[in-house]
Amino acid sequence: MATGRNRAENRAMMTDEIRRLGREHLTTYGAAGLSLRAIARDMGVVSSAVYRYVPSRDELLTMLVVEAYTDIADAIDAAVGSIEPSRRRDRLRVAAATARAWALDDPARWALLFGSPVPGYSAPGDRTIGPGTRIPALLLRECAAAHHEGQLRGDLAPPTAEVTADMDAIRDEFDLDTPAEVLAAATTLWAVLIGAISLETFGQYGADTFTHPDELFRHQVDVVLATLFA
Repeated sequence: MATGRNRAENRAMMTDEIRRLGREHLTTYGAAGLSLRAIARDMGVVSSAVYRYVPSRDELLTMLVVEAYTDIADAIDAAVGSIEPSRRRDRLRVAAATARAWALDDPARWALLFGSPVPGYSAPGDRTIGPGTRIPALLLRECAAAHHEGQLRGDLAPPTAEVTADMDAIRDEFDLDTPAEVLAAATTLWAVLIGAISLETFGQYGADTFTHPDELFRHQVDVVLATLFA
């Protein structure tokens, strides 16, 4: 019994160390440059010792993707949970601000989630879709709740039949009872949030273009929320 427990503890310790070094290497080399052999060198062990715990580069990438999705979603959940449920607009504002702060604090992991695809890597949906949809699911549910509470505009633009069909599928997936125009508007908020954060995080605005990027981001989010809320 004790031997089995020790083995499990050793496995957990080794896996945690490999993940920690994986995060460091993300910052130094980028996702495409991850190498289990390089991690083994940093650990001072032969590569076969690392492969015993993490069998491939793709497995390491999946572990890091799931961990990053979970970390950012946990941070957003905690921030949103600190605000009264009736203040839906403020909850969406703080969700956006928390996502931006997380990205600027850890741009390498933001790039792993929302940057260019890693050549040769395909994320396994059975492990990544759940954690990867936590943030958009939160935005959808907050907008759905705001709609049912009468906080949203009554003149949201109706989407086309094709978009409505997609929104119907999303409604079923997330078990929502919300009109297609509300769901489509919520996806617009998601798109602006990811786009604006990525532009800033990846330096796409240019170094000297905006002196107060935090104020710009707040304005961008408020513009989208103004199209949603009455």
